[in-house]
Amino acid sequence: QVQLVESGGGLVQPGGSLRLSCVASGSIFRLYTMRWYRQTPGKQRELVAGITSGGTTTYADSMKGRFTISRDNAKNTVYLQMNPLKPEDTAVYYCNAQRWTGTAYLDYWGQGTQVTVSS
Repeated sequence: QVQLVESGGGLVQPGGSLRLSCVASGSIFRLYTMRWYRQTPGKQRELVAGITSGGTTTYADSMKGRFTISRDNAKNTVYLQMNPLKPEDTAVYYCNAQRWTGTAYLDYWGQGTQVTVSS
């Protein structure tokens, strides 16, 4: 079992920056692929960025060059640095942890943190 707690969301002006954090507890964090997703009302949850246990990163096209995902296995934490932010980045951002056990995927989600980009 993995518990995920996101933090760092808030209100920021266009062009500003935020760093989201997601702290994991309850299992072996370093074995998990960690991802950030986001969701706005009426839309499906979309992938923002991911980082594997080996440190390989992936990004959605619209986030490339603006967002950076990183992890600190010693702190059981994954980060999402977002800069510069645009109004269309407004969403609830969710942290996801996933691991393949050999027979099935284990998936865990945080409760989400709201990011609002507005002047």
